[in-house]
Amino acid sequence: MSDAADAIRTIAAWPAVDAALSEAREACTRLRWNEGLRRRAPEAAAESRVRGARASAEVDGARSEDSVVRGLLIGATEWPSDPDPTLAVLRGAIQATAEAEHVGRILRSSPRQALARLHTAAAEPLLTGEGHAQLGRPREEGSPCAEFADLGAPPTGLTDRLHGIVSLLETSAAPGTPVLVVAALVHAEIAIVRPFSRGNGLVARAVERALVHAGGVDPTGVSVPEAGHLRRAGSPYLGALAAYAGGTREGVELWVRHVASAVTDGAAEGERIASAVRAGRLDA
Repeated sequence: MSDAADAIRTIAAWPAVDAALSEAREACTRLRWNEGLRRRAPEAAAESRVRGARASAEVDGARSEDSVVRGLLIGATEWPSDPDPTLAVLRGAIQATAEAEHVGRILRSSPRQALARLHTAAAEPLLTGEGHAQLGRPREEGSPCAEFADLGAPPTGLTDRLHGIVSLLETSAAPGTPVLVVAALVHAEIAIVRPFSRGNGLVARAVERALVHAGGVDPTGVSVPEAGHLRRAGSPYLGALAAYAGGTREGVELWVRHVASAVTDGAAEGERIASAVRAGRLDA
């Protein structure tokens, strides 16, 4: 574990990465002291989950509106009994984003359990019938996964790569380990390895959210890192992942900076939420 921690700290010390991480931390600090959070932080955190779920679903191609997600969450709108593929992805995003709040405290101490819970939440609407047997379970080596097709076929050695994801999460608990770098690496590994048959993108972004909040980067739980990824969805997101998959320093640096910038933008979205809550204008 110490070798992994040293490697993570080395990445964090690269000048371009260090600058991006500093910007993200500063943005989250500004959010933490936003006047709008002084008395209504729980309401703002709830709205963060609304906007995070909507953005995560849209990164996977399922477009919606914050008002729609808000209505579904509070029960003002009922889920259809036979949702179309867009609504299935949206429901998975909502469930995974909500679960991210609960697994944050165990993500680093019991990462396999946390990943299983996040996958069950994300993929339950996507895996129907007999597919429910796959909920919370890694796919078998060599079994197909159609997600992230632009990145090519998933790499071989699924068991070893999944063990590496678990080790990264465990390492994030070590004192002085840059949690945001861990969040970036785990996000990329889940997207590239695709350990599950469905819902890998939703799980990857939910893990990042959980680490950003529970790991202390943004203790308010109001930032919306998914919104930052949505701003860079499509070619920038997939291109940064492909660069990371190449295994070069330049590729890893590009991806970690990409995630740090998404967190910076997510903190700015959190400030907009805080201002809207303070003004009583969430529906605006």
